[in-house]
Amino acid sequence: MLYLRACESRSAQPILDDQLAAQHVARIDYDWERVHRAVRPAINQFGVALRGAQFDALVTKYLAAHQNATVLHLGCGLHSRATRLAIPPGVRWFDVDLPQVIALRRQLYAESGRYHMIGSSVTDPLWLDQIPKGGPALIVAEGVLMYLTPDDLKRLLPQLLDRFDSGELLADLLSPWGPRLSRSGIIKWGTRDGREITRWDARLRLIDDSSVIAGLEKIPLTTPRLLYRIQSLIRTTRNYDRLFQYRF
Repeated sequence: MLYLRACESRSAQPILDDQLAAQHVARIDYDWERVHRAVRPAINQFGVALRGAQFDALVTKYLAAHQNATVLHLGCGLHSRATRLAIPPGVRWFDVDLPQVIALRRQLYAESGRYHMIGSSVTDPLWLDQIPKGGPALIVAEGVLMYLTPDDLKRLLPQLLDRFDSGELLADLLSPWGPRLSRSGIIKWGTRDGREITRWDARLRLIDDSSVIAGLEKIPLTTPRLLYRIQSLIRTTRNYDRLFQYRF
């Protein structure tokens, strides 16, 4: 994802424009040529950018209305969202990912009084002890919940919601085709309409959803834009990955 965001930032008319991603790719000693061959950036960079831009817009909107919120960015990877967006000074932001990922993040980002990194599996409840209780919260889960089992989520959701007075959960989820198309078996579940989560914790209410390729008209190149438009016309591919917005 980091490499695809970096590629998209070099576009003449970037959608996400994650300049930090390009800087980090240049700093990290890695076989980026192998990654380039594997991820097909000429096409896939735009899907990553469209999804990221939708998350950015929803995060920005929520924090504009809740300037003392706590943000939990689950499975943050090497995403620059916490430093790239204009975050109100009263917001406390926690990036959470596996210890080895956070170890690399610490070479790229510095913590501050309002920005923190936690190295842990999100399914280990002990990391939540580091999160202040109360107030509004925004829980961001971009490209992560489909890798957890339903049982994992049934345990995790109440633990998250119990800590806060109110908030929103932003998560993209794959369709039921996700596990079927996962050759390695790493996709654990899929959803038709996103409502399983509301049954796993009744405090969550689904308030909106959209295809992650919404906004495809922003793609600046003709051939990729045409391919994404064709994808958007086919229900199965249009709804393969959707962004769901929940309130609690």
